[in-house]
Amino acid sequence: MILNTGSRTDIPAYYSDWFYNRIQEGYVLARNPYYPSQIIKYMLNPEVVDVMVFCTKNPLPMLDRIERLSAFDTFWFVTITPYGKEIEPYVPNKEQVIHSFCQLSRLVGRNRISWRYDPIFLTDKYSIAWHIERFQYMAKALSGYTSQCVVSFIDLYEKTKKNFGGVRSVAKEEQEQLIDAFSKISKKYALQIHLCCEDAGLVRENVDADGCMSKSVLEKALGCKLDVPGKKTARKECSCLLGADIGAYNTCGHGCLYCYANYDRKTVAANWKKHRADSPLLIGEVTKDDIIKPAEQKSWKNGQLDLFDMI
Repeated sequence: MILNTGSRTDIPAYYSDWFYNRIQEGYVLARNPYYPSQIIKYMLNPEVVDVMVFCTKNPLPMLDRIERLSAFDTFWFVTITPYGKEIEPYVPNKEQVIHSFCQLSRLVGRNRISWRYDPIFLTDKYSIAWHIERFQYMAKALSGYTSQCVVSFIDLYEKTKKNFGGVRSVAKEEQEQLIDAFSKISKKYALQIHLCCEDAGLVRENVDADGCMSKSVLEKALGCKLDVPGKKTARKECSCLLGADIGAYNTCGHGCLYCYANYDRKTVAANWKKHRADSPLLIGEVTKDDIIKPAEQKSWKNGQLDLFDMI
């Protein structure tokens, strides 16, 4: 099975102590965000967890103890975007994140780390020309440290519109102009671009719409086939394996205006006060009214890929 940590928050950036405590204890509890009294218990055992997937804007807090994950296969998405503090107020300096990305790549391997350049939005400051120039710069800086990049355009969720007034969607012709340029840049730096829930009409050389955390992406990273049970996907156009997430909404501290996972800073601050590094839950404690159910966990690995599959 695939254990996810990053669809709801940024565990490496803000909760690394808690996560490593969970590794030591050998299990973690995750509260159902839609039915809060229901809690799922996941065993953190490499015999049933085929890969742990992280999604972060700052992997640095995890790196000094990463040997504690040596029994597990991991896959990392690191988001590096060109926006300033007025958009991403608490994201570290981008040069620092690039340095941490390269350090992480050396530790886990370039096939187990992906650069996320998303979400893309346009303003007078963050123009098409700006995006192309910064994408070129970052692609060059990360060259040799990853083989893939995830690209998506901003989705205007209600939370996003509330927190990011005036933002607009990116028009089709603007998307095409950007992807045409990104395709040429990615070819130069040996990157495969995975579009995240975008129109298949944007597929180009070095650009696919097959999913960023799809079965095929993880199989290539792991070097083996996965027998993934049929499950309903998060979105009909998404082939990514997004279930079994141990995070919690309204807990990420980056404060990005475009964030879909936070309602507002006040809610995040209130949840931070409930966090304890020694609790099996990311936020709060188990109560007498909670119902804890063990997750159905088994390995999906099924044999090695041949050389043709790896290409």
